[in-house]
This record gives sequence, structure tokens and C-alpha cells, in this order.
Amino acid sequence: MPDVVIVGAGPVGLFMGALLLQRGCSVRILERRTARSMRSRAIGIHPPALAALEDAGVAARLISEGVRIRRGVAYSKGQKVAELPFTGDPAHPFILAVPQTVTERILEETVRTFDAGAIVRGAEVQEIDDDGGSVRVLATGPSGGLEFTARLAVAADGAHSRVRQGLDPDVTSRAYPDSYLMGDFADGTGHGNDAVLYLETEGIVESFPLPGGVRRWVVRLGEPDRGSTAARLAALVGARTGEVLNPGTNTMLSAFDVQARLVKRMVHGRVILLGDAAHEISPIGGQGMNLGWLDAQALAPIIGAFLDGNHVGRQLQEFEKSRRLAASRASRQAGLNMALGRPLQPLVLSARNSLFARTLLVPGVAALVERRFTMR
Repeated sequence: MPDVVIVGAGPVGLFMGALLLQRGCSVRILERRTARSMRSRAIGIHPPALAALEDAGVAARLISEGVRIRRGVAYSKGQKVAELPFTGDPAHPFILAVPQTVTERILEETVRTFDAGAIVRGAEVQEIDDDGGSVRVLATGPSGGLEFTARLAVAADGAHSRVRQGLDPDVTSRAYPDSYLMGDFADGTGHGNDAVLYLETEGIVESFPLPGGVRRWVVRLGEPDRGSTAARLAALVGARTGEVLNPGTNTMLSAFDVQARLVKRMVHGRVILLGDAAHEISPIGGQGMNLGWLDAQALAPIIGAFLDGNHVGRQLQEFEKSRRLAASRASRQAGLNMALGRPLQPLVLSARNSLFARTLLVPGVAALVERRFTMR
């Protein structure tokens, strides 16, 4: 009978597990995948999340394997529009870019140092029963049914959370008129460790450095993707920015549409929703994974206090209120990020870019924008 069953061994579930194991809790992390995913979708780690990751003892390892992005630069029609430093946080004056595969590997290794058997792979959760005194988690595995009884359950099983669907089947999502295609290619741009935004009439192109001389490219599409190739993404980037990508160096290709969802309740008795299971937001701006980690950081001491026999009803109410507020704020910021990248007529785009550049020169404005972009 573990203290806590965590559903999902993605970045958020693994981090939650590491924090609880450090506190001496017994944990089982159930993951339907039989092996870690090799798809690196989430890459950006913001300063507040780096501070949280220090609690689990993994920040230094991640920083050693990542790229420190200290500046963002915006271009349009080949001309620099503006630049924004990401150096406002004294402890972590950068945004860290790390492939999600690396992040999950480091977090999983950390979990296994505390308990080699904490992660149960191939376990797909079917049902969670909360009888008021404990939770019973039923799952299917390669060898048949699995059953776990615990004092609490934490669902960190992503945007398509089966646990959330069982607890709150009526929660709705908001669809946005934005679709994107992204991929990783060998970096021949000369932009070094800068994040680059290309503000173009056809829509934004975003570019971020990754370890090993690789660069992530994200292109806004005019309509949902219909099965693009690396060659098409390279062609889109070239047509809008003039940058030349070699399709033969592509190591990841993914398309996504955008929707947002925020549950009314994260705490359902002895079952708690975290991360994308509770609040799905646009990936543009890279806040989703970070939000989940900050959820876990806030929840871990409350769970610890509960397992020690303390009453934590008020703390859970405050947790739910503050984390839903943080998710709402992040969702609004993501909406602004997407609006910045939508197509505009040339004259309108030029006027908007000029206003954007002048605004960043106003004392204090750049610092405020930097705080919003870095989630501080």
C-alpha cells in the first residue's frame, strides 16, 4: 500500500514522484508506455521551474546538458526589430533549452535512486475509486489486471487525462484558430544561443537553440497540417525567413493545433489533478510543463503534512486557488503570444513591429515583458 499513486510518468509525474520520495513517502508511478518516449516536444525551462527543480536535486544536471538562452531577438523582412534579454532572474538569468527526452531521463534516474521499483511501466489506469479513507487504482498491464491501494492519487496523465475524464467529464476545451508545424534541424544560422522570432506577413516563425548544434523551428500554418514532411517545413522556413535548412538533418517533426482547458476543481477528495490534466494551454511560449512542475512543488509539502496526520483542507483550497490562477494567467500570456504570430497585412505588420520596438525602449517595460515571458 504506497502512500501515493501517481498516474503518468511524464516530466510532471516524475518530478512529483521525486519530491515525495525525497520526503520519505512511498510512491508508485503508473505509466501506460512501456518505455520513455523519444519525442522531444517540450524544451523550455523557465527560471521559476529551475528553482523548483533544485528541490529535487536535478537542476544542475539539466543545466549541464542544456543550452542557456539569455536573449530573444525579433526580425522582420531580414531586419532586426527588437531584442529582449532573459537575464532578470538573479539565480537563473536565462531560459534553459533541453530536449524533453533528456529531461525525462534525468528525472527518471532521480526517482530510481530513491526507489528502483517506483515506476511501473505498461500500466494503463482504467479506474480510480475513492472511498473516503483510501483510493483504489485499477489498471491493465501486459500480464493482466493490476490493483493498487493508496492514501492519495495524483493524476499527471496529460491533456487527454483519462482520470480527469472520469472525475469531470463535462469540462470543455476552447479551440484556437492556430496550427503549427515544428521540427529540429542542424543549426547553420549563426544565431548562437539566441531565441529568434521572425515576424512575417504569412505568420510567425520561431527558432530556439538546442544542445548538439541543433535548432528547433516552429512555423504557424494557415490551416491544420495534412501530413507535412521535413522538406515542407524547411521550405516554409526558407520562404518566410531566408534561412536554409537541410531536411536530411531533421530529427523531429510534429504538428499541433491549439486548445485550452481549465478544470473547475483540481482536488477531488483524495485524487488531485496536476499539469496538463488540470490545465491545458497553448504550447506557444513553453509554459505548460513548467506550470505542472510548479503545481507539484506547491503540492508536495501539503501531501507530506497530510501523510504526517495533519489537517490540510485549507492548504488544499489555497493550492487549488493559486494554481488555477497561475494557469489562467499563463493561458492569457499564451494567447498574446499566438496573437503576436498571426498573419498581418504588410503595412499593419510594419506599424505593429515599430510600436513593439519603441515600447520596449520605454524604461521598465522591457523588464515587465521579460518577467511575463519567463514566468516570473
